[in-house]
Formats: sequence, structure tokens, C-alpha cells
Amino acid sequence: MSDPQPDTTDTRSDTTDTRSDPTSNRDRTGTRDTLNPRVMQWVSGLAALVGLWLVASPFLFESTDTAVWNDTLVGTAIFALAGYNFVRMSRDRLAAVGVAALVILLGLWAAVSPYVIDMGSDTLLLSTVASGLIIAALSTFNAYLNNKADVAEQPRARS
Repeated sequence: MSDPQPDTTDTRSDTTDTRSDPTSNRDRTGTRDTLNPRVMQWVSGLAALVGLWLVASPFLFESTDTAVWNDTLVGTAIFALAGYNFVRMSRDRLAAVGVAALVILLGLWAAVSPYVIDMGSDTLLLSTVASGLIIAALSTFNAYLNNKADVAEQPRARS
């Protein structure tokens, strides 16, 4: 006679926490997960709002004419481009990574421009540098996440 085999089946339910991190496309179990589009959308929206601050700041602080033109043009471009990505994501599409990359470059320009042109006041200088760094960081985060996002295969165009 053979010895009976012990029952090794586990009747407990799997209680693994599968909540995903909103900044990652992998959940805690290591399987692929989709990104949270609302987080990405609001990151673009926040970058657009900081771009509006960049437009308004030379009118609130002492500034030179060059600083007014620089911050107004760069801030308007950032607002328009980041706003474009915000609208794209509100329509359930991914952000355009190329547009986000352009916003990164504009944010970096805003961060270094006070050292190239005269701002007129230290307050405007700090505001412009901080705004540029925030915009560059937000857009980098958004471009990275959108580049890593799982995209459904697009249907092929008919010949």
C-alpha cells in the first residue's frame, strides 16, 4: 500500500494588492497596467497654468520690456502647447510626446533666460526660473509616461 498524498491545494483566496501606482505602468505584482489618464491630463493642465503665471508675472513685478516680451511669448506658447495636450487627453487620446518635448525646451529656456536677459527685478527672476523648472519637470514627467503608455493597435488604413 502506498501512503496517501497530503492535500496541497490552497483554498485561500489570493489577497495580493493589485492597486497600481498612478505614475507607473506596472502594478505591484509586476504585471503591465495601463496608466491613469486623468493624472497625465492634469499634469498637462498644471503645466498650462504655470505657463499662464509666466505670462502674468512680468505685469505683477517690476520688469524690463525685454522680460515682458520674453515671458509673455514663452508663457503663451507653453499655455497653448500644454493646453493642447490637456485637450487631447480629455478626448481619451494620449498626449503628443513631441509637443510635450517642445514644452520641456520652452520651460528650460524660461529657467535660463533670466541669466541671458535683464529681468528688471530679483522677484521676477526667481519667478521665471521657478516657473521654467516646474514646467520642464511636469512636461518631462508627462512625456515619459505617455511614451511608455500601452497603446491599442491602430487599424490600418485601406489601400
